[in-house]
Amino acid sequence: MVAPSPDDVRRSRRRRITLSQLAAQLDVSTATVSLALRDNPAVSAETRKKVQALALELGYIYNRQAASLRTSRTDIVGVVVHDVLNPYFAEVFRAVEQELEAYGFTILICNHRDEISRQRNFVQVLQQQNADGLVICPSVGTTAADIDAIVRTGTPVTIICRDVDGATAPSVRGDDFRGMYEITRHLISKGHRRLAIVGGRRQTSAGRDRHGGFLAAMREAGLEPVADVPELMTQADGWAATERLLALEPRPTAVVCFNDLIAFGVMSGLTKVGLKPGVDIAVTGYDDVDGSETWAPSLTTVKNGSDEIGKEAARAIKALIEGEEPPFQRLLIPPQLEMRDSSIVAAK
Repeated sequence: MVAPSPDDVRRSRRRRITLSQLAAQLDVSTATVSLALRDNPAVSAETRKKVQALALELGYIYNRQAASLRTSRTDIVGVVVHDVLNPYFAEVFRAVEQELEAYGFTILICNHRDEISRQRNFVQVLQQQNADGLVICPSVGTTAADIDAIVRTGTPVTIICRDVDGATAPSVRGDDFRGMYEITRHLISKGHRRLAIVGGRRQTSAGRDRHGGFLAAMREAGLEPVADVPELMTQADGWAATERLLALEPRPTAVVCFNDLIAFGVMSGLTKVGLKPGVDIAVTGYDDVDGSETWAPSLTTVKNGSDEIGKEAARAIKALIEGEEPPFQRLLIPPQLEMRDSSIVAAK
């Protein structure tokens, strides 16, 4: 096969294949070609296959901007989260993406790292790209005014995982208060009286509610926490906190962690100094991320509905984009306790 000359390459760049050329070659309408390229079931499977094969052969690139001018839609949804490295948010994103792709949307993800300025910048860029809607896990410091300002521009918004009090946008998240209350009661029922809580950003609904659920269960049992360590979020944070917890006198018999990542760090820290998580000190997590069940020991945690949250968020943003009422305004996904080896032994 002879390689194209530089002149051929330059000419091919100038002669970009158009939708009309595809349609003429296949003797169908441009509307049919457009639908077929988006894999729309309104066009028969056979025709879709022919159109897509010819587009691939001729090197056609779908002009989303031109399509947007015709339809006032880009079929793009922006997903704005605070930590793409946290496997829980990866699971939520996967569910959102899978559901929205089935509706014909393309997903763009942004990571604001809990910085309100980065969140505002991402939102502005996505709006400049005419994204049809935004799914947002709000940054620390996000107010109802921030969310309502986006809504007033005409961009549909759905909030996930964290709530924003007073915002005029639907939100879906786990019932963080109930989940942490129940897992704390589980530990107390195993005879634990010296409990520590580690992690959580208290400026967020998840941080406040999980902390509140823990304290409610403790008060109900007439107990006070032996340690209350806020603002930690990562596995490294959990590792670093272990030394501080072990220096307490008396030290805790159970450590209640804001999320699974912190719990993994705490268990690694305990193991390093020769203590056995679940035997010498009970440890619990939250979220039930992939790997929780296979960790050694397997982690007692709370299944926090990542799939359900993603699917419901996709349903809500799709409805808003299509000008319909969302299926909910505030939706809490019920928690599910997963009892495993890290808390199976009763307090000593």
